[in-house]
Amino acid sequence: MDIATILGTLIAFGLVFQAMVSGSGIGMFIDIPSVSIVFGGTLGVLLMNFPLNQMLGVAKVTLKTVMFKLNTPTEEIIRIVEYANLARREGLLALEDKLQSVDDQFFAKGIQLVIDGFPVETVRDIMELEAEWQFQRHSAGKKILDAAGAMAPAFGMVGTLIGLVKMLANLSDPSQIGGGMAVALLTTMYGAMAANMFAIPLAGKLEIRAKEEALLRDLMVEGIVAIQSGEKPALIKEKLKSFLAPGMRESVEA
Repeated sequence: MDIATILGTLIAFGLVFQAMVSGSGIGMFIDIPSVSIVFGGTLGVLLMNFPLNQMLGVAKVTLKTVMFKLNTPTEEIIRIVEYANLARREGLLALEDKLQSVDDQFFAKGIQLVIDGFPVETVRDIMELEAEWQFQRHSAGKKILDAAGAMAPAFGMVGTLIGLVKMLANLSDPSQIGGGMAVALLTTMYGAMAANMFAIPLAGKLEIRAKEEALLRDLMVEGIVAIQSGEKPALIKEKLKSFLAPGMRESVEA
């Protein structure tokens, strides 16, 4: 679980909520037409812009910004070297007993391909294709969040214009001016909050997570292919350490 995402969300919304409730109370910041314009309008244009299957899957992809569980590269190198030692001592078929304890489906699939005796290039091609499709799915989720971050303020501006038109059309009736001004200002606020406190930060975090996962997938591919090729565990470890920053390489030795 990513504590930073949860903590950042609580801080951002908490401070804004505190500012709202202090003084006149939060009721003056709630306007249903403004909510409908910003969130309903943003959802509508997202459905126009993206296929329905991508829209239905964006919630699951977005959860990766919070519920993100991957081994570190150091942990993965240690595991691969352990598998390499086992395969060198007892043969590739000995890896089959390890599969039951593997949670990562990508890694398990690669080891299964090795056990099944597929050629090295076939194993590499299949795993690289699988990794590419995973990255594409995450990229689609990021694009949707980026689009939401751009469209929400735009609909805030639409609501502002609607509110101004209503206000100017009723200048002779002072009782109508307040409602029009509320729609004008609150839709701008809702759009800014939706974009800057939700869509844009989550899109940025999702991009970081996708890159981290892509790096780990590349490391797995190289490690599994090296096991398939029968390389020495010490050589595999040295090769995979190139995926780590220099300061982290000592942790593999430790």
